[in-house]
Amino acid sequence: MSRPALPPLALTMGDPAGCGPAISAAAWAALRADPSLAFYLIGAPNLISHVPTRFITSPAEAAGIFAGALPILTLDGVPAVLPGRPDAAAAPAIIRAIELAVSDALAGRASGVVTNPINKALLYSTGFRFPGHTEFVAHLCEAAGHAASPVMILTGGGLRVALATIHMPLRDVPGVLGDGRLERITRVVHRALIHEFGIAAPRIAFAGLNPHAGEGGSIGREEVEIINPAADRLQAEGISVSHARPGDTVFAEALSGAWDAVIAMTHDQGLIPVKTLDMWGGVNSTLGLPIVRTSPDHGTAYDAAAAGACRADSLISAIRLAATFAANRQKAAA
Repeated sequence: MSRPALPPLALTMGDPAGCGPAISAAAWAALRADPSLAFYLIGAPNLISHVPTRFITSPAEAAGIFAGALPILTLDGVPAVLPGRPDAAAAPAIIRAIELAVSDALAGRASGVVTNPINKALLYSTGFRFPGHTEFVAHLCEAAGHAASPVMILTGGGLRVALATIHMPLRDVPGVLGDGRLERITRVVHRALIHEFGIAAPRIAFAGLNPHAGEGGSIGREEVEIINPAADRLQAEGISVSHARPGDTVFAEALSGAWDAVIAMTHDQGLIPVKTLDMWGGVNSTLGLPIVRTSPDHGTAYDAAAAGACRADSLISAIRLAATFAANRQKAAA
């Protein structure tokens, strides 16, 4: 028996002065021939001028329109802005687009959410109190009564890299790794590798925090006192995860096929290899949510928006990955 077609993906407009409008149009032009990648843009009617558009009142209309025009779910209150010139007056509409996309996904009207880049500093003027998209989307899910354990994972260049810590000073990292964080993150990643990525028996590697993974404690004790004991506890649960591997070789090991994902201990440790291998096509995804959520792995790119030089590679990859996640979730639930 064939599975029912999935609903379209919901794409938020992001900051309308940034790259979002241009890359959304380019992504539609690149993907319009594949109905399994159908999406609709939540934004203002005047955002897109480069491709055919059709305004919709319901996500259900998007699939039938997608091949011939970019479906736009009209969002009111978006001020007229020029590319590259951010306007704080757009902040409430930027936030509202994310809220609508999450609401559609939770209600089953969208099969997932793909978020265009935002400028968090611009949103703070409205009282926005979240460090970024990841935390805000998790909050919206929890506020709707759903459990959320958000974990950031980057994909690109043949790597899948989850982050144990994100935006914090390096001096603070050792103090938070031993509070059960590694176990929680690894369980989320393990489950996602099965249900979202479709890997039946995933293998996960911990990157070490110190050079050479601490060399048995001679260059730091975090590996022997925190990371390796966490791996032992997870292995006892049946999860295939390594002791701390040297950070200068673990990503090459993953590329060779030894690991399905690496959990990096710090932000830059994880992002440097992904962005070096695939600067333009990397994807930032949030695991541990009741919904699918992906995003381009770059910011608003105001300069590129002003110059008309935006590249849509990362957004296209994010849409493809969101569709894959949604399809794999459907298979796992069958």
